[in-house]
Amino acid sequence: MRLPVPSSWIAPLTQYELHLRAAGCSEATIARRVGDLEQIAREVGPDGPATITGDALVSWAGEKAWATETRRSRRASARSFWRWGIAAGVVTEDAAAKLPHISAARPKPRPVPDRIYRPAVAAAVPRVALMLRLAGELGLRRAEIARIHVGRDLVEDDEGYSLIVHGKGGKVAPVPVPDDLGRRIAQGAQGHSPLDPDATRTGWLFPGRIDGHLSPRRVGELCGEALQAYQDEGEEPFTVHKCRHRFGTRALRATRDILAVRDALRHTSVATTQVYCAVERDAVRAAVIAAA
Repeated sequence: MRLPVPSSWIAPLTQYELHLRAAGCSEATIARRVGDLEQIAREVGPDGPATITGDALVSWAGEKAWATETRRSRRASARSFWRWGIAAGVVTEDAAAKLPHISAARPKPRPVPDRIYRPAVAAAVPRVALMLRLAGELGLRRAEIARIHVGRDLVEDDEGYSLIVHGKGGKVAPVPVPDDLGRRIAQGAQGHSPLDPDATRTGWLFPGRIDGHLSPRRVGELCGEALQAYQDEGEEPFTVHKCRHRFGTRALRATRDILAVRDALRHTSVATTQVYCAVERDAVRAAVIAAA
C-alpha cells in the first residue's frame, strides 16, 4: 500500500501545483510532476524539501532500475520543483541541480499486434471497445480519450467527421475520423452504455467522476485489462499507449509520409514521431536493395 505524503510536503506541493496550473500546464503534466515529487517526499525527504541534498537525490535515483524515459521524467520534475522552490523561498539550494543529464533512449516502437488488438476489440464490452478503437485507429492518448465531449468535439461536414482533440499542453487540434467510427462517437455514451443513467448522446463520451468524465488512469486500466487477456504468458504487457504506436506504425506503412503521420499524432517533431513508428525488416531490406 502506498504511504501517505509526509505532512511537511503538503503546503509546498499545493503551492507548486498552483504554480504549474497558473503557468498553463495541462492537468496530465501537473499530475505527473506532483506524482513524481510525492515519491521523492516519501522515499528521500519526509522532513520536507529543504532537508534534501543533491547527494541524497543522486543516491536515490541511482538505486532505481527505471526505464530511461521514467528517469528523465523524475529528473525533469525535480529540476522544475527546485527551481520554483528557490524563487518561492521554499528551499535555499537547488538540490536537483546535481542530477546528471539523461540522454533520450533510442526509439523502440512497440505497436500492439493484430493478434492481440483485434480479438481484444471484438471481445471487449462496447465502452472499452470504443476506447481501444480511439487509441488504435485515431492514435489518441488515454487523457484525450477521457476528455471527449460529443456535443463540443465531434464535427460533421461535407468531408465527413472530425474530432476536436484536447491534447498535451492544452493543445487543441482537429483529427479526421473514419465514417464508421464517427457514427459510433455520434451515438455518445448512450451508444455504448444505454443503461447508464449518466449516459447522454451529446455529453461526455465516457462519463465519470473527474469533472464529469472518466479519468485517464481508468481508461488505461480498462484498455490494459482488455489487451492483456490476449497476450502470451510472460509477455511484457501492452498498454493503451501502445495502441497509439499501432496507429503510427500502420499510418506510416500506408502513406510512407512521416510528416503526415507527425501531424496525425499531433507531434511538433518528427523525432518524436519516430518513437511510435516501427519499421518492418522487409522495408529496411528494400531500402538497401534499392540503393545498391
